[in-house]
Amino acid sequence: MFTIKTLNKISPAGLKILDQDQYAVTGDAENEDGILVRSADMHAYEFPQNLLAIARAGAGTNNIPIARCSEAGIAVFNTPGANANAVKELVLCALLLSSRDILGGVEWVRTQAMTEGVDVAAVVEKGKSAFVGPEVYRKTLGVIGLGAIGALVCNIGLSLGMEVYGYDPFLSVDAALRLDRHIHVVKDVSELYRQADYITLHVPCNDATRGSINADAISRMKDGVRIINLARGELVCDGDMIAALESGKVSRYVTDFPNNTIALAKNVVAIPHLGASTPESEDNCAVMAAQELREYLENGNIKNSVNLPTLEQEWSGTARVCIIHRNIPAMLSSITGILSQDGVNVENLTNKSKKDYAYTVVDLNTSVGEDVLSEIRAVDGVLRVRLIRR
Repeated sequence: MFTIKTLNKISPAGLKILDQDQYAVTGDAENEDGILVRSADMHAYEFPQNLLAIARAGAGTNNIPIARCSEAGIAVFNTPGANANAVKELVLCALLLSSRDILGGVEWVRTQAMTEGVDVAAVVEKGKSAFVGPEVYRKTLGVIGLGAIGALVCNIGLSLGMEVYGYDPFLSVDAALRLDRHIHVVKDVSELYRQADYITLHVPCNDATRGSINADAISRMKDGVRIINLARGELVCDGDMIAALESGKVSRYVTDFPNNTIALAKNVVAIPHLGASTPESEDNCAVMAAQELREYLENGNIKNSVNLPTLEQEWSGTARVCIIHRNIPAMLSSITGILSQDGVNVENLTNKSKKDYAYTVVDLNTSVGEDVLSEIRAVDGVLRVRLIRR
């Protein structure tokens, strides 16, 4: 029986993935084996001894202390692509809101209707010119980040009749295959800045991207550019954005991450973090997170981990040893040497690495004792060892 702790409300569609005969799921769990989380801040969370994995029902993992998890041998999963359609649809809305002052016009109409003696039908014809804006058709859309969401946004931009430029320094083969051949994928973001009338951000927030939309970046963009940020608020330097809005360099900024400063700035459309807030998206994220957690706890297989490599191995024995370790030389020889010395026959072995960390799965034709596992744990660089019996 595995104990799973929920730190946020998780969609029942995901919880149904975890069989009640094998999983006890509760928000009050202690010494849990796994955690399901959405937005709860875990940076001060004290990891219990049994904790093996954390699955975040969403793409971003800024609320999880990844480095500390890695050192503790805890796998961290996210759900890339599960909320992609929801965010894509909000980008479509944001494009229109950034182009035409729809919200300003709606509020103005309400004000007129509440003013005594005003004939709304008559005044709108005279006042509507204050809220006009350009069509997106035949304009140029720049998409920064070409993952699951960015690829969908690129393709819908083409459907709107836009010229589309994409930029992603870490473009994968799978992501490239999702892109329509008419999209201009550029190797220098400055080229995208020069071309785009509209720019939308779809990258994670990390040391390389934090504050990347700043005064320098904006200075390389077209005059009157419209910028959409449904990714992470920290990608944009608020002070530089406000200055650009005041000068007219940026016509409008749509953000899904309002704060006390940016929400009141000129020509800002502040959305209350609605990017993935659809019932469908919440179901998709919860289902994927639960599936990832279940596969890791029951079989040791890893998919969509942000701190450990992807490794999926079919069973070929009666027991499986799963080892999280540092990505250093001679680790495999040390592990197999211990097994050999103890007379344990290896049926199958897979080893994968991801930056500083590696993961090894060893299938055996017989179970092993705690003494063998303790020997492996004692190897310098080994962070976590567990035995799964079939």
